[in-house]
Amino acid sequence: MKYLLATTICCSVLMMFGCGKKSDTTPGSDSTNTTASLTGAGSTFIEPVMTHWVAEYGKATGVKVNYQGVGSGAGINNLIDKTVDFVGSDAPMNANELERAKDPVIHIPAVIGAVCVCYNVSGVESPLNLDGEVIANIFLGKIIYWDDAAIKALNKGVKLPHEKIFTVHRSDGSGTTAIFTNYLSKVSSDWKTTIGEGKTVNWPENGLGGKGNAGVAGILKEHANSIGYVELAYAEQNKIAYAQVKNSSGNFIAPSVESASLAADGMQLPPDMIAWITNTANPQGYPITGFSWCIFYKSAAKSPEVKKFIHWVTTDGQNDCKALYYAPIPEAIRKMEAAAMDATAAK
Repeated sequence: MKYLLATTICCSVLMMFGCGKKSDTTPGSDSTNTTASLTGAGSTFIEPVMTHWVAEYGKATGVKVNYQGVGSGAGINNLIDKTVDFVGSDAPMNANELERAKDPVIHIPAVIGAVCVCYNVSGVESPLNLDGEVIANIFLGKIIYWDDAAIKALNKGVKLPHEKIFTVHRSDGSGTTAIFTNYLSKVSSDWKTTIGEGKTVNWPENGLGGKGNAGVAGILKEHANSIGYVELAYAEQNKIAYAQVKNSSGNFIAPSVESASLAADGMQLPPDMIAWITNTANPQGYPITGFSWCIFYKSAAKSPEVKKFIHWVTTDGQNDCKALYYAPIPEAIRKMEAAAMDATAAK
């Protein structure tokens, strides 16, 4: 079935909240009715596990949380406009966004995920090996065919077709794109100077954009000899092949819950809890890995209820991360998160 994951998510949200049902209060308003449902929007990267969380949280507390996967960029804009109570984003708010928000926000890492370099290459059965330079040059349009010497050198013994590479990227403002381009900017000087990093970038004209992780996954499944990037859950549930990527230690690592967890192992976060974990120094860590944050206003009317939900996400909610292809937040970071939210509540 086309776009299986997107359909599954959509159905889950409709079943939980009912088509067209409105919240009891306007998100971001001054209402003190904190028993009303919470509204969130943003990352499609985190959407599969977020869909599970909101269902389980509703069962545990009776509080309804409606989350819409519209992309990290759109979600952040919704938060700034105060039309949602929190945002899920795989990229932290940048200086311009923080200035537009005016009121202070808090970033809480909710989960760790791997961004897979997925491909659909006819006749290739075994996992391909790729490194950062080759991935960058493919998306830059410098490597045009699958049997290019640079790809063959990393995949000795693999019969690669002389077929033109079809690249797929995100068309919307995306935290998944932010993680992917942050990684490429670290490993390729050409990428850093010509494309750079962010939730949106000026992609070379040799590719096609898809909306959301589900959109990219759908294009990859339909187009032979294509390559793109999606979060691990979308690759697994859509049964799309993905590459082992060479990390900074020279090891080819497959994306997984374990290798994503190792990418963040022992990491010391700054007080604002904003950090990139791409191109990890861990020899067994997967290099295209990132946090997905829950971001909310420190002092909005519904902040106390948002904090309760996110506290649950970072405690009980972590128990089911692995089954949904995400790595849970390390205990040391979870303690830091609890302290940050407690300090915010005390002010």
